[in-house]
Amino acid sequence: MQKQGNISKMRTDLKDVVEYQLPIGEEMVNVNPLVGKKLSFTYLGQINCIHCGKITKTSFAQGYCYSCFTTLPQTDESILRPELDLSYLGIARDMEWAKKHTLQPHFVYLAYSGNLKVGVTRESQVPTRWMDQGASKAIKLAKTPNRHIAGVIEVALKKHFSDKTNWRAMLKLTDTEGVDLLSEKKKASQLLHPELQQYISDEDQVFEMIYPMNSQPEKVVSFGFEKEKEYSGILKGIKGQYLIFEDGKVLNIRKHNGYLVSLNVEE
Repeated sequence: MQKQGNISKMRTDLKDVVEYQLPIGEEMVNVNPLVGKKLSFTYLGQINCIHCGKITKTSFAQGYCYSCFTTLPQTDESILRPELDLSYLGIARDMEWAKKHTLQPHFVYLAYSGNLKVGVTRESQVPTRWMDQGASKAIKLAKTPNRHIAGVIEVALKKHFSDKTNWRAMLKLTDTEGVDLLSEKKKASQLLHPELQQYISDEDQVFEMIYPMNSQPEKVVSFGFEKEKEYSGILKGIKGQYLIFEDGKVLNIRKHNGYLVSLNVEE
């Protein structure tokens, strides 16, 4: 099988084992069946902005040209730092976009992906956000009417929980038996100011994600197409937005949004 086109972050579906599809050009490649096969990537030396399609020498914010990066609402600083979102005050790069994205219900969550972390995501992005991060377990902590309040809660909890995913630990993670997210949710709830405790979610379901992995790597090394324009290896697993190969090398697909590549799979 050979495919060619611009790639973007893998699509996920929460099943017994997380199912992955890789967009490449106009096609969607089912990635789970490729585990155990030899994949060959060739970077064709071109990056297209995932919004406007313009060729760009450098990718900003995982896939945008500089113009889009500095003007689009989805690349505003408040996307990375939700507490800075001011759309609830009528201040935004694009209020119509804000009405659909930031002025919508959001969840603050706790997830375990090699370390326990707190995060924020739009209600419609559950459970996609957790799978993109490679979380093995996740629980909803609080539900808020907008992104700003969710960000305020996250900031309050960052003193006690990490807000970053350790990607190396995530990729090597095996045992989550000792991780009690319901207990951690209760602890987190008690740490919040009473004004914020009103948003605590009464949903206590612990979501669990199992990823298509033939084996866990002992150590991992990331590589990118800027330095390695060609790479071949046997795919051993998929987790988060990473393809994990037999030699321990891992490819972050999301980091390469908009890259023009050729993919060959040996049958």
